[in-house]
Amino acid sequence: MNKSNDFFDAITKPTLVIHRERVQRNITQVARKTREAGVRFRPHFKTHQSAEVGEWFRAQGVEAITVSSVDMAAYFADFQWEDITIAFPCNIRELPRINELAARVRLNLLVESPETAAALQSGLHYPLQVWIKIDVGTGRTGIPWDQYEQIAALAGQIAGSSRLTLAGLLTHAGHSYRATSPQEVNALYHETVGHLNAVREYLAGRGFAGIEISVGDTPSAALVDSLSGINEFRPGNFAYFDVMQMLHGVCREEEIAVAAACPVVAKHPERGELVIFGGAVHLSKEVIRDAQGEEIFGRVALPHPQEGWSSSLAQTHVARISQEHGIIKSSAEVIAGIQIGDLLMVLPVHSCLTADLLRRETRVFPE
Repeated sequence: MNKSNDFFDAITKPTLVIHRERVQRNITQVARKTREAGVRFRPHFKTHQSAEVGEWFRAQGVEAITVSSVDMAAYFADFQWEDITIAFPCNIRELPRINELAARVRLNLLVESPETAAALQSGLHYPLQVWIKIDVGTGRTGIPWDQYEQIAALAGQIAGSSRLTLAGLLTHAGHSYRATSPQEVNALYHETVGHLNAVREYLAGRGFAGIEISVGDTPSAALVDSLSGINEFRPGNFAYFDVMQMLHGVCREEEIAVAAACPVVAKHPERGELVIFGGAVHLSKEVIRDAQGEEIFGRVALPHPQEGWSSSLAQTHVARISQEHGIIKSSAEVIAGIQIGDLLMVLPVHSCLTADLLRRETRVFPE
């Protein structure tokens, strides 16, 4: 048995397979785009949460990273990442651990309220940089971009602090994931950048100099032609991509760089279904509708000893999930060719969630 077959023979339970060549190619493309734009590339590592994948970014000259939690920041600090932004509203209950991190690395935090800024000023032992979180339309967190006076008041509070340095304005244009065309993604990017530059100009008129702008989302990473008007770019999902991005036209299937290898545990040809060991605790409950209106929890492919996995199988998708079970709808022809004990490769709807759930069961292809 050759080494390529050994790779799949060793998989006994749901396992995230990372396609090295595809990930590295995805990273290279965005790294090149940021270099050409003269923009700082601070990729979001919450997608992969992997020290090994992190080294592939470092090979492209990346020195500054984004994470989504204090725990994640500490993990990557252990691997000599020294410039880290926690792109999640600062949780002041974690101040002791934030102080530990601030003693080790150049730490950047998100602030959107005077209460948080006051807690940091009184509770920090070390100086650090903060970014004001701005909402440009996602409606999740941040001060709405058009609330100029509120933003300026917070900027003034930060500027008056002995522990805090105002780095700039930061946003995540998450509503770009709902865009239906490259033109709409480009329009949203330029709208976002326009809003943030309007805020920057307002602050400059009130004496706040050197304010930077930080944005980042995968649709913009893939589809925006020129990253103009910003200082920093923080996409994350682009390294792996997923079925959601594919169905929205952000990537092609051959750019999806992860798949969950799941054993087949039962066949029910009478109802056109296969059952895999791979459910909500492995894939997540993220769901999307395809062009035919079918609700899917993942596309399905076959293991391939040279390519990692095949193109996705026609008329085949994960149709239902429970905690451990995944129910795959497929054609009689496909079902007849698959045996109990075989592996199927599930292309995830949302790679960030699947990678998080399977981060302890991960293999890189090829080894």
